[in-house]
Amino acid sequence: MAGGEGGSREDLVHEAGRETVQEGRFRQYVRLLGPGLVTGAADDDPSGVATYAQAGASFGNGMLWTAPVTLPMMIAVQEISDRTALATGESLGTLVRRKFSRRPRIVIGILVVALLVANTLNIAADLMAMGQGMELLGAGPDHLWAAVAGVAIALTLMTGSFAVIAKVFKWLCLALLAYVGVLFVAKVDWGDVLAGLAGFQFRWSWDYLGLLVGVLGTTISPYLFFWQSAHRVEEMRAEDLGGQHPVALPDRDDRLARQKLHSARADVFTGMFFSVLVMFAIIAASAATLGQNGTQISSAADAAKALEPIAGPAAKALFSIGFIGTGFLAIPVLAGSASVGLAGLLGTRWGFDRSPRNARVFYSLLGVGIVGGIILALFLSDPIGLLVLVAVVNGIAAAPFLIVTMLVSGDRKIMGDYANGKVAATIGWATAGIMAVAGAVGVWTTLTGQGS
Repeated sequence: MAGGEGGSREDLVHEAGRETVQEGRFRQYVRLLGPGLVTGAADDDPSGVATYAQAGASFGNGMLWTAPVTLPMMIAVQEISDRTALATGESLGTLVRRKFSRRPRIVIGILVVALLVANTLNIAADLMAMGQGMELLGAGPDHLWAAVAGVAIALTLMTGSFAVIAKVFKWLCLALLAYVGVLFVAKVDWGDVLAGLAGFQFRWSWDYLGLLVGVLGTTISPYLFFWQSAHRVEEMRAEDLGGQHPVALPDRDDRLARQKLHSARADVFTGMFFSVLVMFAIIAASAATLGQNGTQISSAADAAKALEPIAGPAAKALFSIGFIGTGFLAIPVLAGSASVGLAGLLGTRWGFDRSPRNARVFYSLLGVGIVGGIILALFLSDPIGLLVLVAVVNGIAAAPFLIVTMLVSGDRKIMGDYANGKVAATIGWATAGIMAVAGAVGVWTTLTGQGS
């Protein structure tokens, strides 16, 4: 039969075949998304949301330039951390133990303990923020829900069900994309947005610089370096290649190794792009709404107002879902990252895929972080302020961990042919330098109180 209005049978078959191939490729792409996407979503935790919203509310589009500037930094740092796991099949903490002698390991161990303390503060603030999210939904007192959420997360992790959390709650984080919708509904001054992106609204004031450290700190967070490598190792353990032992790239067939490296990079690039897109949207949306009046954000309800142009009365509910989703995803990452780093540094077993009996140090540290966070959350009255402060602390702590990561990833004895190339080394070390300067500014503004 000749091709009529609907085309020939053969044409329809070919078209269906093309759609099937495209659908298959899309499904393959979605399947390869794992540690990178989880890391990117966890980076936009309540601390990040609060800090970005505060930036937009306080300085309009004045910090939008950080989005295009931090994207290559995030991609480089997380790809480097990811590649250390791919090249060796070991976590960053374990590689630090291999790389450094006893004295440097002690110093790094002290830094990791400090990171555990900082993460505990972050967990407390995230739990309280989740509690406020539940309160906005009319579910009851925020402190009660903070405790309930903490206990639920702890029990889930102790039973080895983090994979379930990651699969479910990384999609809840998509609620944060509602901020993108605000940009098409609210009265956005796109000329002002472009000026902010270009850096023309940079301000030389301590208030601005202090919050800038927070924005950089919540974007280039040190706990994510340890998490990215650890999550990749756990993903490799789950493969059928080596049973419970991850098979490093040098031990794979060349074609399979290249395929694994490329899919891992696609995962990381996607996760970081998603993270920065949300960052851009929150700052710009907050600037277009809250920033018109120079609003100071002091609660989750204040931050939720930025969504009113698109969600109306449902703004609080939409914001709460995003807050709760990112909290559920970020808290295991926060608790697990320092625990993985310290357990690896001590040469002990770690991993959510292992039982508490087989990884006692790891789960003990995990419990300290979460239980400590629950206790602190009971006494919090200003989680938004603490969330922003924690972001500044991360900005101060990022440089030392970046230096350690760069030294490990650049060592050919450890990394072999997968050691840093020129591009990765250049961007990685430049990021370390930028974060060192940001850390110095963060210390000064924190000690003098000039950034508050």
